[in-house]
Amino acid sequence: MRQVAIYGKGGIGKSTTTQNLTAGLAEMGKQIMVVGCDPKADSTRLLLGGLAQKTVLDTLREEGEDIELENILRSGYGNIRCVESGGPEPGVGCAGRGIITSISMLESLGAYEDELDYVFYDVLGDVVCGGFAMPIREGKAQEIYIVASGELMALYAANNISKGIRKYAQTGGTRLGGIICNSRKVDGENELLEAFAKELGSQLIYFVPRDNLVQRAEINKKTVIDFAPGENQANEYRGLANAIDKNDMFIIPEPMVQERLEELMMEHGILEM
Repeated sequence: MRQVAIYGKGGIGKSTTTQNLTAGLAEMGKQIMVVGCDPKADSTRLLLGGLAQKTVLDTLREEGEDIELENILRSGYGNIRCVESGGPEPGVGCAGRGIITSISMLESLGAYEDELDYVFYDVLGDVVCGGFAMPIREGKAQEIYIVASGELMALYAANNISKGIRKYAQTGGTRLGGIICNSRKVDGENELLEAFAKELGSQLIYFVPRDNLVQRAEINKKTVIDFAPGENQANEYRGLANAIDKNDMFIIPEPMVQERLEELMMEHGILEM
């Protein structure tokens, strides 16, 4: 069973990418569980056809700790098992604790079955502290993929996440599997992301082109593969799924200093001198 965490800057399209990626893997016959680690509880929306998932923390608050696995896990597209950690009441407590509580609860209820090929953790934004770092810190995820684009702040976040991976690589055993570009149609974006990944010692594992079909599928509460299986964008997500499935390059990243990151962007004509 491969345990994978997807990180990236808030708003980069991480949850959308994760759900479309897992839909592609499910289409290949893989058995998958997706654990949403965002308090908004929208990490499985496209797989379930809407915000139909009761979170682990809400269930615990309402029903206490004597709960069954079916209370917090639902099957979605391609029989993907879907779990949402949820978060505390607004302004109360630490949202990161929801991840710790959820993973512990799933383990105790036997959710990590031998038949699973993948467990994906969709982790909030670029936060690598506290509970949000748990998949890295405690080795819950052996593979990390970072969703980025050719924008400075997306790469700044990706570089920071790489620092977190490096910090816990020895104790947690986690490794960076690569950078996924969720394109913003920035000039020279593909070449920049390839150079950025190489600088880390990693790879640009896939370049997902920008297509308004993704937004149309989201409005219809579906992944692209479910909504428009014959379109090119669906094939792009199938390509991403295949690249992840066949990946064998896992490294401890070498993060850049801020000055080098900006130099890299200047070299590729993204920032003005």
